[in-house]
Amino acid sequence: MAKKTENKAPVTGNVMMYDDPQPLTKDKHEKFGVTQVDKPFAFMENSHFMPLTAQEFGAACASYPIIFAGEDKTPLAVMGIRTEENLFVTNGQFDTLSYVPAFARRYPFVLAGDEANDRFVVCVDEKAECVTDKNPTQAFFDGDQPSQFTNEAFEFLKQFENDRRATEAMIATFKELDLFEHKEMHFQGNNADGTLAEKQKIADYFAITDEKLRGLDEKTLKQLMDNGTLAAAYAHMVSLGNWQRLVTKTLERSQAEAQA
Repeated sequence: MAKKTENKAPVTGNVMMYDDPQPLTKDKHEKFGVTQVDKPFAFMENSHFMPLTAQEFGAACASYPIIFAGEDKTPLAVMGIRTEENLFVTNGQFDTLSYVPAFARRYPFVLAGDEANDRFVVCVDEKAECVTDKNPTQAFFDGDQPSQFTNEAFEFLKQFENDRRATEAMIATFKELDLFEHKEMHFQGNNADGTLAEKQKIADYFAITDEKLRGLDEKTLKQLMDNGTLAAAYAHMVSLGNWQRLVTKTLERSQAEAQA
């Protein structure tokens, strides 16, 4: 939670899916909390990718392609091929057979940077549908203190931040070892007359290859194995088999839209 300061500097940073994250304080949120809603995952239905931490690769690799994007090689779970379409959210409900990334599970809470005081503060998205001051199911505060629910959320945020920093260290290692290769994913469907349609590029990303890993010396491989980095690399490579799953789900949804 945010502590009172003489000069209240604004919290910095924008986070995808959050409309109005504000520092969580007793003065402002004493009567607030969260309640159950009919469409609990509607907030992520327009997000076709989701950041992942390295610790999640093992669980997420069965559900999505895990790619590395941009100059920072940010690890992402690809959840849709078309922009602003999440194939795993339907009518505000998440696919029960798929892994829900921690980035989404922390919602409506998030840590934000307070540059003036060189710290993080706990924020809550005040515009989240589940956040209310009308008889919340789980209150943010219990008297003068944060509730057990809020304390558990704070612990989750701290663990997420630790995992995020460990992931940055993993990416730095991959870069140092020159393990990243540029990749493209293409899709070629059929025209209405049954002929092959023009091939389309649906993704531009970075990946680690088995060939690159096999080129490492035994000492380096053992270090990667001992710190769990090698397992994350192979989970990433296994996950790329899910591209076809996304293509199939996209075609099924397109057909349903056409029929509707």
